[in-house]
Amino acid sequence: MPRRVLKFVAHSKRVLNLAVDRGWLPGARYTNLRDVRDFSHLGFLDIDWQHYSFESHLKATKATRPHMTVARDVESVDDLDETIRQAYALASYADHVAIVPKDPAMAGLIHRIPKSFLLGYSVPTKYGGTTIPPSAFKHRVHLLGGRPDEQRRLAELMPVVSVDCNRFTLDAGFGDYFDGETFRPHPVGGYENCIVDSISNINNLWESYEVRRGEP
Repeated sequence: MPRRVLKFVAHSKRVLNLAVDRGWLPGARYTNLRDVRDFSHLGFLDIDWQHYSFESHLKATKATRPHMTVARDVESVDDLDETIRQAYALASYADHVAIVPKDPAMAGLIHRIPKSFLLGYSVPTKYGGTTIPPSAFKHRVHLLGGRPDEQRRLAELMPVVSVDCNRFTLDAGFGDYFDGETFRPHPVGGYENCIVDSISNINNLWESYEVRRGEP
């Protein structure tokens, strides 16, 4: 396992190139692979969770062979067994698969997720996220979305091995960048300056963090 947290971003080809140049891995939803066609290896294959199609997801996973993909969110504990079956199918074509428990009833049942899968923690935002406490996530965690400072804070509460983040791309559209602590107007301005400096500051934020596996 890498000693450093892996970082993924799914966005335009312009942003992907800037991120890859700075050590990140390219990501894309299975519904839109256009911007990652020129990359030799896909880092993260994301899903369309609102209109999920397992057949389309599996087909895209087989075609792209990503480093990581994520199974459908477990919105109900009753769906866990089916999600695990689907995750095993995805794992035939991806190096790693994350399972994302969201049903609050899963808090005491996360041990039912096989240790061969990563745990996906959906960082709470105004758009959604999990209400399961971080303390329930005891082995390898992938953080999905949220602010970069919040992601780094959560890494003190659970064994994080990877993150995906595109929040800084939204703020860049308004001339703001992540300065290592918060978002603020860029002193020079310009979309690309905001992107580049945000990525650099996020990298710095994780510089002192060493990946750990968590419970066996």
